[in-house]
Amino acid sequence: MAGHSKWANIKRQKAVVDAKRGNIFTQVSRAIIVAARNGVPDPAGNFQLRTAIDKAKAAGIPNDNIERAIAKGAGTFSDNNILEEIRYEGYGPGGVAILIEALTDNRNRTAADLRVAFSKNGGNLGETGCVSWMFSQKGVCVVAGVVDEEQLLEASLEGNAQSYEMIEDETAEVFTAVASLEKLSQTLKAKGFKITDIELRWIPGNQVEVTDGDQAKSLFKLIDTLEGLDDVQNVTANFEMAEGLMNMSM
Repeated sequence: MAGHSKWANIKRQKAVVDAKRGNIFTQVSRAIIVAARNGVPDPAGNFQLRTAIDKAKAAGIPNDNIERAIAKGAGTFSDNNILEEIRYEGYGPGGVAILIEALTDNRNRTAADLRVAFSKNGGNLGETGCVSWMFSQKGVCVVAGVVDEEQLLEASLEGNAQSYEMIEDETAEVFTAVASLEKLSQTLKAKGFKITDIELRWIPGNQVEVTDGDQAKSLFKLIDTLEGLDDVQNVTANFEMAEGLMNMSM
């Protein structure tokens, strides 16, 4: 089973910064609304909703806020804001492909904000389809406390995993088809593995190597700006760079 994504390493390094942003409550709450809208509003029968609620609780969101978000998604509570899921695409410095998942009640505002973010940071917002063909969506389970890779491999294969990657000491990311994510998470848990995160992630099929320091700084500034927008849920890019350059640029 082969590994995948250096982008995950960047995401982890940025996690501390992201957790401090005021929009974390907004992003997680919106994820609950969409999950409840796309399936039954009962977490027992809705894996996407159950996962979103777990993330909300981990972020410290009060139960009242969680219940209100579920009610909005179910249509039993309305604040007249109708959210829609939109995927935007563009290019960053050095020709890096960037995929953005957004939840918005005003697509014109969101597109304008994204266009400004790209233009001010050496990139450009593209047309639908310009980079999405480079990515495929996978389900990902992040597993902590892995001391025996053979056991992880056996459990992963039993849960229909496609690949895994050891991303740091005793921590692995296990990848599977989107439809198999719930089975994979249940299998890993049943085998005694500690899952710290479950998500859907866009995985690039190819990478653009960034070697220029100025381009690297501009790229990270662009990604930070995009992730700081309230309507943006996730940002994925297809770059790779040396760890030393990454550390200097972030």
